[in-house]
Amino acid sequence: MTEEEKNLVERAKEYDASQIQVLEGLEAVRKRPGMYIGSTSSEGLHHLVWEIVDNSIDEALAGFATKIEVIVEKDNSITVIDDGRGIPVDIQAKTGRPAVETVFTVLHAGGKFGGGGYKVSGGLHGVGSSVVNALSTTLDVKVYKDGKIYHQQYQRGAVNEDLKVIGETQLHGTEVHFVPDPEIFQETTEFNFDKLATRVRELAFLNRGLHISIEDRRVEEEVVLREYHYEGGIKSYVEHLNATKTVLFPEPIYLEGNQQDISVEVSMQYTDGYHTNLLSFANNIHTYEGGTHESGFKTALTRVINDYARKQKLMKENDDNLTGEDVREGLTAVISIKHPDPQFEGQTKTKLGNSEVRTVTDRLFSEHFSKFLFENPNVGRQIVEKGMLASKARLAAKRAREVTRRKGALEISSLPGKLADCSSREPEKCELFIVEGDSAGGSAKQGRDREFQAILPIRGKILNVEKATMDKILANEEIRSLFTAMGTGFGGDFDVSKARYHKLVIMTDADVDGAHIRTLLLTLFYRYMRPIVEAGYVYIAQPPLYGVKQGKNITYVQPGKRAEEELQRVISELPASPKPSVQRYKGLGEMDDHQLWETTMDPENRMMLQVTVDDAIEADQVFEMLMGDRVEPRRAFIEENAHYVKNLDI
Repeated sequence: MTEEEKNLVERAKEYDASQIQVLEGLEAVRKRPGMYIGSTSSEGLHHLVWEIVDNSIDEALAGFATKIEVIVEKDNSITVIDDGRGIPVDIQAKTGRPAVETVFTVLHAGGKFGGGGYKVSGGLHGVGSSVVNALSTTLDVKVYKDGKIYHQQYQRGAVNEDLKVIGETQLHGTEVHFVPDPEIFQETTEFNFDKLATRVRELAFLNRGLHISIEDRRVEEEVVLREYHYEGGIKSYVEHLNATKTVLFPEPIYLEGNQQDISVEVSMQYTDGYHTNLLSFANNIHTYEGGTHESGFKTALTRVINDYARKQKLMKENDDNLTGEDVREGLTAVISIKHPDPQFEGQTKTKLGNSEVRTVTDRLFSEHFSKFLFENPNVGRQIVEKGMLASKARLAAKRAREVTRRKGALEISSLPGKLADCSSREPEKCELFIVEGDSAGGSAKQGRDREFQAILPIRGKILNVEKATMDKILANEEIRSLFTAMGTGFGGDFDVSKARYHKLVIMTDADVDGAHIRTLLLTLFYRYMRPIVEAGYVYIAQPPLYGVKQGKNITYVQPGKRAEEELQRVISELPASPKPSVQRYKGLGEMDDHQLWETTMDPENRMMLQVTVDDAIEADQVFEMLMGDRVEPRRAFIEENAHYVKNLDI
């Protein structure tokens, strides 16, 4: 037995009830669930799963668990099983009750509060088990420990039966099964399997070597099981993120180090693109708002690359240093730190605030990255050249940016000439329709409500921003008109609070060209105006596919999977005479201004799709695949999804 294995055995023996500390009782969770899980919407429902899974992850971080199973049962309940030590079952001194019962019935009770149970733990609050219990109709826990199976059941947080031995076993670990309470989760108690699977896969990437699976038992006709295991850890994560991209060097850089009980892992790789994809995590929590680990990494990255470029004479003496923006262009990076006492701040508590982490990350990354560059001069040269090209494009964009500057957000004189603006100056009431073609633009201008609806016609297909530098983007008249009309700025200067319209509606023809224009616009919004997508300002108009006319009456059929069935239903329900005529609308220009208003623009009758970004990583990969340079992933996607497409107008 190795020394490390001996230490694990000793620590396993020490994990007993004395390490379960009680901070306060389980109160008010059912009255104010939002305080503990964020909300009682779908987000809060899924948060329950992560609070239980995080406990199993903690066992893995401590070196005792190697496998975790997440199961969505047929009745929409959840089971989580791990092969860790098993929650202690002996009596906890302060409560006089079994430790496992204390964990599930007392708020802030667990091995994460200085009791010596865990050096590092995941989860945002450390209140997981008891909160999940309080918000579940029933919760069952089975502990496999010391050759026995212990079982206890709870109802809405209260003990239903005492802990008892129900059998013998050679297994070790914990199994938790819970049924979310519909009294709490009134919006929905249905779990989204893809959402769960995405996070499970993320946890597998972040915990190198861990086997974690997720199974959906609600599907009768097939077994839906996904298993994840990555020996490469976050290096595998970077490979996954760049799967559809063209990379500058074949293998991601991977660096790791430890200091002051803080472990830092960084994996990074450059692509030939122009966008930065930087993901940071602290104790497995995705820190969407960044924090001290991100800022330490960014500072070190810029400094090390400039130092290397100077020492290797890759830059001229009188050249300005590369900026952070320059050296991050085309970079995909994952930063993962583990900290014994992480402090989270920010609007959503997903920003790391520990000041010492900035210094530790900077120091460790600088040391390892500098060494890597000098040992891999070919890769170092590619990285510096990529940054220098970005610097030239940035300076060109700075000059082009001045063209789009406006003195004031509502100053009409500086708006694009082809914009037909609305008279209202209340952004929350205003709508901007981006309309394909001058003909449809004319109809839209005639048919709109001038009080709150503005029209911006665009000709043909705008520039594909996925393949363009900022100076080329700003040189495009259609894109410049859109930036100016919105009043928000773009890229790094973007300010969503300056948006002149809180509805940005893409209105294109229902054909292949229209779909292409829509995708080009969505790529632009996602890459350079993403906050308006996240704010829910972007919509896609749904003009009708068919008009069924009988006499003076017209019935419209909206697009969708069942459009053909709906058309037949409408026709079958009409009286036999006079004979109806069916018009297939191939373009917006085929409708007059009255029809366009009635079917597509009138808030009382229209149908619109709101664009959301639920999974930013997935969205990033889809846009790269659809709009990037690599043909193979795009061909595979089209072949895979072609059977969903009917009635293409080519």
